[in-house]
Amino acid sequence: MTKIVIIGGVAGGASAAARARRVSETAEIIMLERGEFVSFANCGLPYHISGEIESRDALLLQTPESFKSRFNVEVRVLNEVIAIDRQAKQLTIRNLVNNETYLESYDKLLLSPGASPIKPPLPGIDSHFVHSLRNIPDMDKVLATLMLHKPKHATVVGGGFIGLEMVEALRHLGLEVSLLELADQVMGPVDLEMANMLHQKLVDNDVDLRLKTGLAAVTECPIPLADADNTDDYDKPASPHFHLQLTLSDNTTLATDLVILAIGVKPETSLATACGLSLGKLGGIEVDDEMRTSDADIYAVGDAIETADFVTGNPTLIPLAGPANRQGRLAADNMLGGNIKYRATQGTAICKLFDMAIASTGLNEKSLRKQAIPFEKIYVHTASHASYYPGAHPITLKLLFSPDSGAILGAQAAGLDGVDKRIDVLAVAQRAGMTVYDLADLELTYAPPFGSARDVVNQAGMVAANVLLGDEQICHSHDISAVNAGQVIVDVRNPGELTTAGAIDGAINMPLPQLRDRLNELPKDKELLVLCQVGLRGHVAYRMLTQHGFKVRNLTGGYKTFQMVNARF
Repeated sequence: MTKIVIIGGVAGGASAAARARRVSETAEIIMLERGEFVSFANCGLPYHISGEIESRDALLLQTPESFKSRFNVEVRVLNEVIAIDRQAKQLTIRNLVNNETYLESYDKLLLSPGASPIKPPLPGIDSHFVHSLRNIPDMDKVLATLMLHKPKHATVVGGGFIGLEMVEALRHLGLEVSLLELADQVMGPVDLEMANMLHQKLVDNDVDLRLKTGLAAVTECPIPLADADNTDDYDKPASPHFHLQLTLSDNTTLATDLVILAIGVKPETSLATACGLSLGKLGGIEVDDEMRTSDADIYAVGDAIETADFVTGNPTLIPLAGPANRQGRLAADNMLGGNIKYRATQGTAICKLFDMAIASTGLNEKSLRKQAIPFEKIYVHTASHASYYPGAHPITLKLLFSPDSGAILGAQAAGLDGVDKRIDVLAVAQRAGMTVYDLADLELTYAPPFGSARDVVNQAGMVAANVLLGDEQICHSHDISAVNAGQVIVDVRNPGELTTAGAIDGAINMPLPQLRDRLNELPKDKELLVLCQVGLRGHVAYRMLTQHGFKVRNLTGGYKTFQMVNARF
């Protein structure tokens, strides 16, 4: 009989425990969790704070009792593993209730310790008005602060998934919110021009967005005597009081009542390091494709490990619940004699911000440039479903692909509706080894309330295939901004669009319906950079002009993409 001990629950550890029981009815399975909760929906924490998930119990997915009754797994909460003796295959465990320590043996050990929030060593960072959000107790502390101190203003530090979700939650509760982000954009997995859509959404919802700005220090403000107590003037309104004064990286200050630290997370590797397991170059636990560490009897999964990036094969840290769940399931099989391989991580993810969503899969442009991977990119802006059916909303899709093979390198999408299914389709296509040529042929569901006869994904594939097949030469926004004496910008939108949407200085406006009759006004000794609002009319103009002997490139994504690229917040 195999004895499996799992350190840590939630996505990786809990899924491993359940799978191990399904594989072996005879295995002894023990799960050790230093916290009070073994399986909870940590991705749902901001939505309970906002009140959108009303019941706290809804976040508790499994309990020690339910694990025992359903899976015959012994779960010990408030039991912290403090040492691993690899030679003796024995754990030293502290019971946090009575502070007693004891030993537990194992045949196979699974590490699922997760990741811990990054908390920089800044002055005042330990104030009880400063919170992180990683688990149920963290959430309870935030709720207690909201209830007891009735803050009017909150500051969120960090613009990743948790940071953006907390911004929305706090605005939902009626607080004024400032968002500090040290980088030049929020939501690092997407590129700047896509993040600019989030920046605009934050500003539109009255969020005080401060990019390229970090937190430098926290100072608690003593509660002053009421003005009336000092002056005997009880008719004078009381002065507003804030609990904290923040010093920012740009040497300015910000008065606030509550701080949420959402800077990011780092792999929890203290146990692994102490017992001599190998760590990877990025600081996570090193595992092979069967989730096995440098010790053949110890496996590791989840946010604490490094896995292979799907596109490059290079080590990466991707703290997402989906991969952790799959890794736990796979590790359980392999601890019980299987040899199933983990097939890398794409990093497919989505985030809701107010009424919009943004999602991505694969590598972004920043990563491709950093790793010197050749790529081409196209943009598509089209409706989430048939535009004549009520409720259609624009979707912006960015597709990154190999200029040689057409392999899908990454994709990003943003909009109010239908973002998830487009990125899900592209994630499947990427994993299946499909190319942009294949995207044009995908047969996807269509009815006016749900999509279009030519879906967003089909359109992206067609545009990318046109580029690779030479049916269209494209230019990008930086080409428009750096136009030279040998080039002319031709805007084929209608004049009214230039007034309402904006225009590019120096561009010749020649609306598409007039273009064929005005070809003699265009120079054939210069390259024409053609643009419209989203790229479609520009493509029609491109095909017309090239067949009349002009040298032409079309701005992919049109003026809308140009605006996204050049927006500043």
